Amino acid sequence: MAETVTPAVAEPAHPGSTRRERTGWYFYDWANSAFSTTVITVFLGPFLTGVTKVAAGCDIEDKCRDGYVHPLGIAVAVGSYVPYLISLSVLLTVFVLPVVGAVADRSARKKTLLAGAAFTGAGATIAMVFVTGDRYLLGGVLFLIANIAFGAAVVVYNSFLPQLGGPDDRDAISSRGWALGYLGGGLLLALNLAAVSALSEEGNPQRTLDLARWSIVSAGVWWAAFTLVPLRWLREHPTAEALRGGGGGNVVTAGFRQLGRTVREMKAYPLTLFFLLAFLIYNDGIQTVVGLASQYGTEELGLEQDTLIVTILVVQFLAFGGALALGALARRIGAWKTVLLSLVLWTGVIVAAFRLPAEAPVPFMILGGAIGLVLGGSQALSRSLFSQLIPAGKEGEYYGFYEISDKGTSWLGPLAFGLVFQLTSSYRVGLVSLLIFFVLGFALLAAVPIRRAIVAAGNTPPRVL
Repeated sequence: MAETVTPAVAEPAHPGSTRRERTGWYFYDWANSAFSTTVITVFLGPFLTGVTKVAAGCDIEDKCRDGYVHPLGIAVAVGSYVPYLISLSVLLTVFVLPVVGAVADRSARKKTLLAGAAFTGAGATIAMVFVTGDRYLLGGVLFLIANIAFGAAVVVYNSFLPQLGGPDDRDAISSRGWALGYLGGGLLLALNLAAVSALSEEGNPQRTLDLARWSIVSAGVWWAAFTLVPLRWLREHPTAEALRGGGGGNVVTAGFRQLGRTVREMKAYPLTLFFLLAFLIYNDGIQTVVGLASQYGTEELGLEQDTLIVTILVVQFLAFGGALALGALARRIGAWKTVLLSLVLWTGVIVAAFRLPAEAPVPFMILGGAIGLVLGGSQALSRSLFSQLIPAGKEGEYYGFYEISDKGTSWLGPLAFGLVFQLTSSYRVGLVSLLIFFVLGFALLAAVPIRRAIVAAGNTPPRVL
């Protein structure tokens, strides 16, 4: 029997994994969600945009639509700096993450790789404490390091999933991880909300900027501290290739060689690649909405930081239940159909966000609740569905490509948003440009013969798809 989605119910045994190990795996979602929620979703956009305003000679409270900074001599609108940074970080991860995945598949010590990537990202996040005054370039560099390391750690983390449960169990396992992640991210946000409410001063925007900086630092501390749990409870599951020594020689160079072979051999799995293309498109839209929501709320809708944090808290705690609820729905109608349904709902979210009135916190919070109900499930089920399409022994490599558009690593969406804003000076028009990602992603995903794709990858399909 497949796992239920209620964490309190006993999980079925799976050869090669234990309940303690699966719980340890869930806790890395708890650990790293502090970065994706507190940093990417809430504080990075307003904070780094505020620092960039200072560098451009604008007042922090000014929308600064005509303000520019000049990194490396390139004129960049203040409102486009953060979206461009996100896009640049993902362009860099295109080269890094697949290699990390190939190395993970060839390493008998994946937990060491997880620790290295996670602590590097957490360290860069903590170093944001030094981003003061007009140091927007330092903030940009630290964010690039943190976001790339974040993606690298998630590649290694995701590669454990196929060893933790059978085909009928993975939707529930993945959903539990996402749900616990939203709970952890929500808890840290609640603590930050209490600090911001207690320590902010009316009419002092610099104070608000400093509180945002310390909230970002707290996410790095949280990430590093709770990473110790999966490092303690997870067990190594080396592939046959890793047990043979990764093909001989240094594991990194062997990983590069294997990555080249895998890229050439991917044409043997066209349906897996087609699913990956659909995911890269629709999830790019999801990540862009999540990553730029706070900037849209402050700069276009004129909402206070407290309103944004409360809304994201609503998203986090509803996403906890939403991930489990969509996981339960997937057991009835299948993960593929459930993800398609979620994309229809995402399209409605974009249309509703475009029509939101300015300086009206309640409608913004209601829309945030709708996002929470579909956010966790669409991501968790996409992750578990992809695990069914990966040839055995190549989980790290394929998740390396998958992670190019996973948590916080979208690039086409922020690029489109940034370009449209630079051309129109309108955040609303930039938001509408994201509709194409959901419409095209839905069409491509609907065209995937998912059961045939799983069989073609050499795997056993779950009973319900």
